[in-house]
Amino acid sequence: MSLAKRPFMIVGLAATLAVVASAASVSAQDKPAEAPVAEARREAPVELPHVDFPSLDGKTTLITHLFRPPGDEPRPAVVMMHGCSGLLAKNGRFFPLYRAWAREFLQQGYVVLVVDSAKSRGFGQTCSASEARKVMWRDRPKDAYAALRYLQAQPVVRPDRIALVGWSQGGGVVLLTISDKSIGRPAGLASDFAAAVAFYPGACAEKFQTQPFTNVSPQGWTTHVPLLVLFGEDDVWTELGPCEAFLSAAKARGNAVELKSYANAVHAFDAPGLPRIELPQYRERDGRIPVIGTDKEARGDALARVPAYLAARFGK
Repeated sequence: MSLAKRPFMIVGLAATLAVVASAASVSAQDKPAEAPVAEARREAPVELPHVDFPSLDGKTTLITHLFRPPGDEPRPAVVMMHGCSGLLAKNGRFFPLYRAWAREFLQQGYVVLVVDSAKSRGFGQTCSASEARKVMWRDRPKDAYAALRYLQAQPVVRPDRIALVGWSQGGGVVLLTISDKSIGRPAGLASDFAAAVAFYPGACAEKFQTQPFTNVSPQGWTTHVPLLVLFGEDDVWTELGPCEAFLSAAKARGNAVELKSYANAVHAFDAPGLPRIELPQYRERDGRIPVIGTDKEARGDALARVPAYLAARFGK
């Protein structure tokens, strides 16, 4: 069912959560655990309602999922960017990480637009080195700004109160998107994202956010968008050290950047009910074996911290 000709998908909270119900998995520069995915396959396949519009890459029709609380008053909104495992399990349902956060944002009164950059391009996972992964890093900032422009045209969205939130690869895309020299930002943009949040972002390092990978001069990354980054201190998939150094330098240059790190937490610490496991099949070149899993304390803090951060930025 496509909603490309309708401006909004209007659903109550309970109905929304039923639509996006799913089995356990993980996001972004990450990959799904085998056991939860096997469980997900036993569920009946579904085709989620979606809203389609062009990416600013000039060639991709974006598949997005739009949810909003009841009522017609203009509200702030959140754009969600998935990780490299994609947005949907093989049965077509949201991975639980995104289901949980969509639910949280809805409960806080936000319009929520979840962008499926992978399915829109016919990609599966883009965690492994491939041409598809290069395309995702290059073009997803253009997806983010297409989503912003779409929401700004909707009467029930406050155009100057839209946040960008991403996980792992999607978190790294957040950094590329909000850079003052973003390759995705269109000319003549009336108002930009009002805030941004990145969970354990990939490519969060000086060498990936500057030349030759971007147009940013060394030690020159700046943003006018307030940014909150959340990271597990024991994350060995997207490592804290290079990211902390990059963000500290950006903050010293006057950027409104905040970093919250969690002791003992690993990648995907905010996923609900995800057992901590090693993924040796995704061993890094330097021998690091990725570890994923829920950290209840870190997850609880994030579920409180992120809404509070957005509310403060939006004056809500």
